Amino acid sequence: MDILYTVEEKYLQAIEELYYGELPKALHLFHEIIKADAAYARAYYRLGNLYQYEFKDYPSAGYYYQQCITIDPAFPDVYEHYLKLLVTLGKHKMIAAIAEQAFGTAGVCQWQLHEVLGAYAETQQDFAKAQSHYEQAGLMSICSTAHQTFQEHVKRVRAKQQHKQPWVYAY
Repeated sequence: MDILYTVEEKYLQAIEELYYGELPKALHLFHEIIKADAAYARAYYRLGNLYQYEFKDYPSAGYYYQQCITIDPAFPDVYEHYLKLLVTLGKHKMIAAIAEQAFGTAGVCQWQLHEVLGAYAETQQDFAKAQSHYEQAGLMSICSTAHQTFQEHVKRVRAKQQHKQPWVYAY
């Protein structure tokens, strides 16, 4: 392996290792980056992704995402994945706080945040909030297939709302 002198070179090498499926090498490089520069937020973000999606180690993923946000709260890529993790773990109070922070961060894809929050509200059976999030996501999306998907989400939520309404019997 070549000697890499800068943190950025190690980061690019780790990304390349991920691209070629060399997960252990990438993991090792990301940990080396953190040892060399504890304030390199991108490495924490990538470690959070690895622990969330590859290892299913959710507490570790949460730790790395939180470290990324603490170091660089303006780093936009972390918020969608961290929100998905919080929804998976059912961290209700943290979801609202991170969502608020995410919507105030430049560069965050807001329609994706609305999609995650809509799915969360739907699982909580708060159908009005879910419908609102899906409608906002549909308005913000620029892809016709994504827009169509959100319209289908809204239809599904409306059907659930009607199903949840109490039956009225008339004699």
